[in-house]
Amino acid sequence: MTFKMPEYKEPDFDQDFLKNAPDARLVPAQKDFVAPDNYHATTIFPEYFKINGKWILTQESRMDCVAVYDGQTIRVLEFRNLKKGDLVVVGRSEDASEGIYVYPYGFERPSGGGTDEAFSFRTLRSRETAYSKDYDELYELLKYEKENGGNILWTLGPACAFDSDSRNAFAALIRGGYVQGLMAGNALATHDLEAAYLRTALGQDVYTQESMPQGHYNHIDTLNKVRGCGSIKAFVDASYARDGIMYECVKHSVPYVLVGSIRDDGPLPEVYGNVYEGQNAMRALVRKATTVICMASALHTIATGNMTPSFRVVNGKIRPLYFFSVDISEFAVNKLRDRGSLSVKTFVTNVQDFIVHVSNGLNL
Repeated sequence: MTFKMPEYKEPDFDQDFLKNAPDARLVPAQKDFVAPDNYHATTIFPEYFKINGKWILTQESRMDCVAVYDGQTIRVLEFRNLKKGDLVVVGRSEDASEGIYVYPYGFERPSGGGTDEAFSFRTLRSRETAYSKDYDELYELLKYEKENGGNILWTLGPACAFDSDSRNAFAALIRGGYVQGLMAGNALATHDLEAAYLRTALGQDVYTQESMPQGHYNHIDTLNKVRGCGSIKAFVDASYARDGIMYECVKHSVPYVLVGSIRDDGPLPEVYGNVYEGQNAMRALVRKATTVICMASALHTIATGNMTPSFRVVNGKIRPLYFFSVDISEFAVNKLRDRGSLSVKTFVTNVQDFIVHVSNGLNL
């Protein structure tokens, strides 16, 4: 199997409904953070706006934001980043009748093995789904991304650090060049560093899963030691951590964003306590991503999905942005689809097994 990037077919702008469509209506925002009435809310799909008789594609989009014309391009902004005087696109139609055209059909559908019948079995993703073909396709995609300058962004929950095999497998992915960014909460990094420092995660041996004497101290002892060092990098440089996920991120200069929650211990020095600053930092990594893989963290996965479009413009060409959600809970993976991230592909499986499968499938 050889991966082939789907080609994007842009709309035929000579069609009457596009050629004769009016310009999009632009209304200045009257206050900071407040959009005009009847604002257009953006989606994850390619969107075109007719300005001065010309259709302009947003270079990136994401759900539940507003479209702002800056005199040259259409920018997609969160409401909290809207400024008084910004020219906001208004109109609730997406069929070009108000100069707004949402276009979800630009990529060819893969041929072979599919069906267009209205009724068929096992079309949804569940614990009964056979994922062998999905794994094979994922291996080929990841190889393509590595060989063609793609950017693979991972969002990890703490379960990814509870097992020695999964830590080693993800570390191998980093060393192998399959990780260009990492997003997580305080827990993933804390338990991974605990495993490197004390060979436990939440006080349990990461190989045997046996609870160690006074092991409930281990994660806060680790937090305390890292905070004493001043940073995760300083902790690694002092040789308190010599393996694992965060160790490899430091050693291979992989950027990471850790965003905290109300229940955090410590937290680690690099953890964003202000959620909007954390969201901005996450968005900066998402903007570079061409493939996103989220594992075992419902809230971080949904957050990542909400800021991720279904496409990416690379060197002037439009390509799909591949998005995967991996969790042992069907509820968790389906929750993301319910929130509007319809381009997500899901794996219902144990994430430790998933990471090991991927590492082995890439021969790392």
